[in-house]
Amino acid sequence: MSAAASDPAISVAGLVKHYGPTKAVDGLSFDVARGEVFGLLGPNGAGKTTTVETLEGYRDPDAGTVRVLGLDPVRNAPALRPRIGVMLQEGGLYPGLKPLELLRLFAAYYDDAESPESLLDTVGLRDAANTSVRRLSGGQKQRLSLAAALIGRPEVVFLDEPTAGMDPHARATTWQLVRDLRDRGVTVLLTTHAMDEAEQLCDRVAIVTGGKLAALGSPAELTRHAVSDEIWFAAAPGLDVLAIGRALGLGGDGVVEDRVVEDRPGEYVIRAPGTPERIADLACFLRDENVTLAALQAGRRSLEEVFLQITAEEAR
Repeated sequence: MSAAASDPAISVAGLVKHYGPTKAVDGLSFDVARGEVFGLLGPNGAGKTTTVETLEGYRDPDAGTVRVLGLDPVRNAPALRPRIGVMLQEGGLYPGLKPLELLRLFAAYYDDAESPESLLDTVGLRDAANTSVRRLSGGQKQRLSLAAALIGRPEVVFLDEPTAGMDPHARATTWQLVRDLRDRGVTVLLTTHAMDEAEQLCDRVAIVTGGKLAALGSPAELTRHAVSDEIWFAAAPGLDVLAIGRALGLGGDGVVEDRVVEDRPGEYVIRAPGTPERIADLACFLRDENVTLAALQAGRRSLEEVFLQITAEEAR
């Protein structure tokens, strides 16, 4: 492998950015490998948008350095821009144009662009090819923004909330498109508030809060050591939670109430470690009551739970 190929696609080192007295980004550092899908996660105001806009060349850092494909996004903008794709927000699309017209316009800016027609099919907008942008739904505009980001066959793609407003089918299609980009060696940096999206798509994620890096690793790494002392399961609503507690031996201290709760209709939380014996007792109880178990989670926390825990701790 050449040195260029082994260098990170994106490098952020000690990035600092102020807006007046407010420090939006405070010494942030991370690298993104070539061909990696990398998630930048954080609550609103964490510094994600400022970081991405700096990588895209729209903002100069106040301190630290950023590099994309080894280039400074501001000083080397003419060389870098043909090699990256940026998912435009609604204001970046020409409202009077039709999707096919817009993609043909963008394709004219590149020497080796994707076929606008095939890309329109890829994002599922063929039926809307002759509808003006202003008349597209929010989800359709998102898909058109995604197509616009890909028209130049970029080496690095920045996706901001790529599936916001999409219906489940379009969301699944977009997820597969991101996986296909990774298979082609394209680097993808995405921001999302949907933790299931990050867990499904990202090779690694960075959790940012208060402009600082709070956690970095693969979803599996971040959740592996986040052990919960609770069991969550889904079944028919209205089960006798006191009977479940007794069946699981949770009344040994004389207190069964609140050890098993129906958190939402059909979703139950057992406040006790998910030992093999306890899971077996739960299965036997449901069998004896002729109740089908729809889902079960014990031990490891989800990425969403880890995210909420980390951001809450940092906020304190």
